[in-house]
Amino acid sequence: MKLAILSRNSKLYSTRRLVEAARAQGHSVRVLDPLRCYMRIGSDGFEMRYKGAPISGYAAVVPRIGASVTRYGCAVLRQFELMGSYTPNSAAAIARARDKLRCHQVLAAKGIGLPVTVFGDNPDDTGDLLAMLGKPPHVIKLVEGAQGQGVVLAEKLTGSRSVIEAFRGLYANFLVQEFIGEAKGADVRCFVVGGKVIAAMRRQAKAGEFRSNLHRGGTAEATRLTAEETDTAIRAAAVMGLGIAGVDLLRSKRGPLVLEVNSSPGLEGIEAATGVDVAGEIVAYLERRVRQAETRAERRRSPSSKARPQVARTDSTSIPKSMKKTGKPRSNRSSRA
Repeated sequence: MKLAILSRNSKLYSTRRLVEAARAQGHSVRVLDPLRCYMRIGSDGFEMRYKGAPISGYAAVVPRIGASVTRYGCAVLRQFELMGSYTPNSAAAIARARDKLRCHQVLAAKGIGLPVTVFGDNPDDTGDLLAMLGKPPHVIKLVEGAQGQGVVLAEKLTGSRSVIEAFRGLYANFLVQEFIGEAKGADVRCFVVGGKVIAAMRRQAKAGEFRSNLHRGGTAEATRLTAEETDTAIRAAAVMGLGIAGVDLLRSKRGPLVLEVNSSPGLEGIEAATGVDVAGEIVAYLERRVRQAETRAERRRSPSSKARPQVARTDSTSIPKSMKKTGKPRSNRSSRA
């Protein structure tokens, strides 16, 4: 299998591990800086070049697109899709997941638990907006923030107003959420690949901090998920259309609440905490999907397929059929990291 990894830095842990895993499984792999990819779009076809040379024929593309280059990175990934490459996370799905407000709207529409969230634009509505949310503490976060950046905890109503005023002064898009105190500064990262939770870790914020991100000094350890937590993580990834996702959950009194669905989750923290070969699992999943696509293409080309029309099969990242009726997958097993 000819594999491409879209990453701005080939030395990053996650990128290196994916390259190592792909080569260990006998695949050809190349790291491409998405900002050095450029494209031609026409009704006669699609073309991509990289540093002056044409690139094509990649069976699969793994996007490791940073938040700062989301727009251009998604354009490059979309071009690969149009050229016939398989990707576990489409450009549309990544753009949807990167927008926290849109992500929460989509998840809530499917009945997936999440912290109560409010969003408004006019300063005159701030008082009523916070009243809709409830009493502080409040968590104010940038809509397009990442790794805990742009997230502030306001313990008093005056603090919430001050932070909101500051964000508005910067013309920043933000949302405000209820603070889940019983989580005690911890969350759970569930790593979903192909509709299965392959690893999970509990992240704990350092003393005096409420953000549990490892980049913020948090610690991590392997954890066992409940059946409800497993189902929630799988459903959240499926609803967002992501074949690979890091689903962050808060353990609350009313059950697991989705904090975020990350379309480009890091591998270093979860591999170190759980000992699971996450990179290897990702590459194996890509190989299965590419083989399935090749098999379906061969059947369509086969003369016998004309006599027996093939029933369209749903992508593994779509919502399972059983969920359309019950809202939950059939599997109710918990996952051990």
